[in-house]
Amino acid sequence: MMLRAALLLALMLGQAARAEAPDVSARPLARPDIEAAVLATVTSAALGTSAHAPQRSLRPLPRPRLAVVRAAPAQPALPGAAPVRATVQDPITALLQNIVGVPAPAAAAPSLTGASALAVARSLRPERRPGGFARLVAAITPPRATSRAGSVCGVPEIKGQALAPIPGRGACGVDQPVRVTSVSGIALAQQPTIDCTTAKALNTWVREGVIPAVGRKGGGVARINIIAHYSCRGRNNQPGARLSEHSFGHAVDIGGITLNDGTTLTVLDHWKSNTYGKIIKAMHKSACGPFGTVLGPNSDRYHQNHLHLDTARYRGGAYCR
Repeated sequence: MMLRAALLLALMLGQAARAEAPDVSARPLARPDIEAAVLATVTSAALGTSAHAPQRSLRPLPRPRLAVVRAAPAQPALPGAAPVRATVQDPITALLQNIVGVPAPAAAAPSLTGASALAVARSLRPERRPGGFARLVAAITPPRATSRAGSVCGVPEIKGQALAPIPGRGACGVDQPVRVTSVSGIALAQQPTIDCTTAKALNTWVREGVIPAVGRKGGGVARINIIAHYSCRGRNNQPGARLSEHSFGHAVDIGGITLNDGTTLTVLDHWKSNTYGKIIKAMHKSACGPFGTVLGPNSDRYHQNHLHLDTARYRGGAYCR
């Protein structure tokens, strides 16, 4: 009897619930990704990164190849030298050291393993410079002029004076002559009247040829002795001969040089000298290049006492004898 009463009550309550239930139930919302959120929060807290950091890291770059040091064949140990192992520099270790302060392993001393048998364990100690070294250098290499005061031809090393155009008979003459007093700090005896092309060649020759040829002999070069320059005349002073390059301001004749100790070297007296012949011949050889024509005692009988140097404009190359 009691069971029947309970069933009847349940039936009545079920009918009342169905009367109030909706025809269609609401679609449930998606469950949030609690696991991913918790993982991101924990990872950020552990690494100290931003909450906006990407969940997926970029693909790492390939590790750089290490510079492998291959040991050379063993060589006999050098006396007194302890063998030391070679080390390899690891770029990854260096990178970590810079980022998080990981101390790098102590580098071993350079290895002597595989060194040449001719190598020395310790380099020689350089010798002291001789006393008065600066004075000796200054004596053989005069300082190059840097001031343009008193210079001509646009070259500070060439000192002199610009002259008015020189007219001459026939083809003779110089359009833009200069009178040169010194080149590269060396005085010129009988200051030549020449054009700028010849003046520049003379300056180059004295700086790169004469001064090095003399060196420290007699304290260095004091003066260049010029015995001929501009002159409207035939070659070798021969009547009726073709005009010499002297007629255009293109040539100078060098009789010799004077040293700082007063010694004078001449082409005539010292070309074959055992003491100074090497210097005169070196001067002759070094002029071939700056000048288009170089003639000396071996060329002919007209050049036994001087070096003829000119900048002939018609030559395709240097002519040196």
